[in-house]
Amino acid sequence: MKILPLSVLLSFNGGYVDTAGFLALQGLFPAHVTGNFVTLGATLVMGGSGTLPKLLALPVFCLVILISRIAGLMLHKAGRPVLKCLLAAKVILLIAAAIFSVLHGPFSSATAIANLVMGMTLVSAMAIQNALHRVHLAKSPPSTLMTGTTTQIMLDLADIMVGEKGQSTSLALARVKRMIVAVAAFALGCACAALAILSIPLWAFVIPAVVGVFSFVARVETPEGD
Repeated sequence: MKILPLSVLLSFNGGYVDTAGFLALQGLFPAHVTGNFVTLGATLVMGGSGTLPKLLALPVFCLVILISRIAGLMLHKAGRPVLKCLLAAKVILLIAAAIFSVLHGPFSSATAIANLVMGMTLVSAMAIQNALHRVHLAKSPPSTLMTGTTTQIMLDLADIMVGEKGQSTSLALARVKRMIVAVAAFALGCACAALAILSIPLWAFVIPAVVGVFSFVARVETPEGD
């Protein structure tokens, strides 16, 4: 039985993992490379912990995307289901992070090595999510970065309000509906992560692993109008 669209589940996990990582791992954004540049600069100027994970986040993120793409091309040549294989790799990393969190959390009092291992595991999982989304769900709204999505929503709303009526307006309206769902799912993920870190810090990272498992029975949409 198919459940929610895959893009919605990915958006929820994108918001959840980024928020949980930021709150639990000294300001590390597992899915948001730009955010790590900002927090790294603040850490270097103001002082604080978590410098090494933020320094390593970008090269690890890039390396995992490169490996994911190479693996995807090899799987395609072998006639294997690329999307499901990449999803499986991401879910395995999220499950590993959940187990590691239960064993070694909370990370506010954990060793620097534990923080680094947890952070790079989450960064790797989100790198795979970004890669599979760009290649296999390119027509769906981004699942880890909402800046471009909200910008497009506002542009489309302007076109709908004052633009010429016709097919382009209908396409803009359909795109706005999809993007609003993506933003709402991401925001819900952020809120759930904050609540989980506050109430069940040791078990907070189990939730994205569970959501990741449901990805295997999610609907893969092919939106029109982009």
